[in-house]
Order: sequence, then structure tokens, then C-alpha cells
Amino acid sequence: MSPDRARRPTLDTVALEVGVSRATVSNAYNRPDQLSPQLRDRIIAAAERLGYPGPDPTARSLATQRTGSVAFLLGQGLSSAFSDPALSIMLDSLASTVDSGDRALLLLPGVNDLGPRPESVARAQTDVVVAYSLPDRAPALDAVRQRKLPLVVVDQPVVPGSARVEVDDTGGAELAARHVGELGHRRVGILAFGLSPDGKHGPASPARVQSARYRVTRDRVAGYLRGLAQFGIDPDSVPLWEARCGDQHLGREGARWLMTRSPRPTALLCMSDELALGAIRAARELGLSVPSEVSVVGFDDTPGASWSDPPLTTIRQDLVDKGRRIADLALRLLDGARPGQPTTLSVELVPRASTAPPPA
Repeated sequence: MSPDRARRPTLDTVALEVGVSRATVSNAYNRPDQLSPQLRDRIIAAAERLGYPGPDPTARSLATQRTGSVAFLLGQGLSSAFSDPALSIMLDSLASTVDSGDRALLLLPGVNDLGPRPESVARAQTDVVVAYSLPDRAPALDAVRQRKLPLVVVDQPVVPGSARVEVDDTGGAELAARHVGELGHRRVGILAFGLSPDGKHGPASPARVQSARYRVTRDRVAGYLRGLAQFGIDPDSVPLWEARCGDQHLGREGARWLMTRSPRPTALLCMSDELALGAIRAARELGLSVPSEVSVVGFDDTPGASWSDPPLTTIRQDLVDKGRRIADLALRLLDGARPGQPTTLSVELVPRASTAPPPA
């Protein structure tokens, strides 16, 4: 065997075998439309015979300054992409829009609710970054800024110079609060997302709410209190339980705390459908009927909201459209577009059987 054959085959090895230039072999992989089908087939067959696997993607990205990937920064661990229904629906829509022959989605999981480690962002091979629901001053965003990568923020935080896609969190929360107020509820509790990335969950004081590092939580609390104030409900009389994440287990735990207070709330405003479904389960465990003894309102309108027993009253955001818009923005930034104004998606109240007037 010749020395060339003994070594790992390269682009030049294939070119020598076929009797064409190095550029022609490269075109067979990267620009097949530049060659006749017969010539490309001959090159690919020779490459397979020699054991040449194709161009090195790392070397190609260095040459083109494009990696072909969109990095998606998660606020929490990788499992949240599959266990959080709202996130998985949005992510599926985003991936379907981004997906093509030369693009990929790179998921970077969060650590300790702060988002990915800065060093993970620093070494990620990506052309554009989508940051999903990170806290204010997340270190990962400093790494994005240092690399001067185009950035799309989903929901939070506000980052000057970035593109942003968000929902009307304050308006949606106000719709939920007005709904229970119009039904006649005057004792209302709030089941909230985490306020800061410190892993805490439990009853939250007004001071902790004021210092919250998650914009979505701040805005939804503000919307709830503004809606309740229209019915003369004092904000200081509204108990709030903070869930570190929006899953059903913590929703159940928080709802049990709220519903064992005296006086007991007759309505619960929950910042996600998952928290609300956990609250319905807790009410059953306490022997309380939903909605005749306690009303429950969610946020998102995921499939589980309409399947639950009773079906859940919730605030609907279009998660499929949200994912599509995020992907479109990211791809436009890659083409050199400017971030422009934030995209704020509207929400609507979807009344179902989990809410009713309070007991007499």
C-alpha cells in the first residue's frame, strides 16, 4: 500500500484518484449543482472506496465563518425541553422552521436556573443565539455579548440591542384577575413562577417580589394585582407562593399552602397550566371541589388544559406561532437584518369549567 493510502484519506487523495482538481471534489459535497451527476457520482464512489468521510465540518466552518447551527439557551436543565409542555410546543415549532439541509438546533442546558455556563456559550459553534427565559444579569448573556453574536431573547430578560419575542404578560395576568373578580371572588391567591435564580420556593414576601430577577414573574404579578385592584382587593391581602419551576408537583405543594390559609382563597391565579393542574390535584386531596369551592386559572393553554377534569380556564398564548416567529427572527438576523422593535404576541382568556362564582 502506498504511503498516501496508509494515511487517512483527504480531499487531495480523492482528487488524485479521480484525476480532477481539489476544488471539484469539494464541489461534489458542497455545491453539487456545479457538477454533472455522472462526475459527482464518480467522485463520491471513489471517496467511499478510499474511506474518505467527507469535508471536516470544523474546518469548513472556519473557512466560511458559518457553523450552520442556532444555539438555544435554556434557563433550566435539558429535561425542561421535553417535560415543560409550553416550551416543547414552542421548541418544536421553532425547530421545524429552522430545520433545513444545512441548519441545526443546538440546545445548551441551564445550570442552577442561571442559564448555561458562560464557557459553554463561549465554545459553542453557532451563528446566532436564542435565549429562552433567563433571569436578569444572566452570565451566559455576557458571553454572547463578548462574541458579538446576533441574539434573540424569548420572554426575558430585556437586553439592549437584541431582538425579542414576548407575550403580553401583564395584560394576560390582568385578564385572569378580572375574570375571577367579575365572578365575585374577593379572596384570591397567586401561584407564581420563581422570583430569583436561587432555587427557593415557598411563600414570598412583598420585598422578595420587588427584588425579583425574572421579568415575566414581575409583570404577571403586577397584572394580577392591577386586575384585582379594580374590585377593591388590597394587594397586601393577596398571598403569593413562589414555585422554583412551573411543574405540577410544585403547583400541588404551593396550592396546599394557599388553600390551608385562613381565610382560605376562593380562587387561585396560576402562572402556568402545569401549576394550575397541580393546584386542582391539591384541591381534591384537601376535599375541595373545583370550581364550586375553589376556582383555578392557568396560563398558556397547553393541551392538558382542555383535557383536565374539570377543563381548565386559562390565558392562551399561541405557542406554535411564537416558535415560528422566533425562528424567523433568528434567520433574518443571520442575513444581516437589524433587531427592530420587540414582537409582543397577544393573549386571550379561554373560560372553561375550572372557574365559577365563589360559594355563598
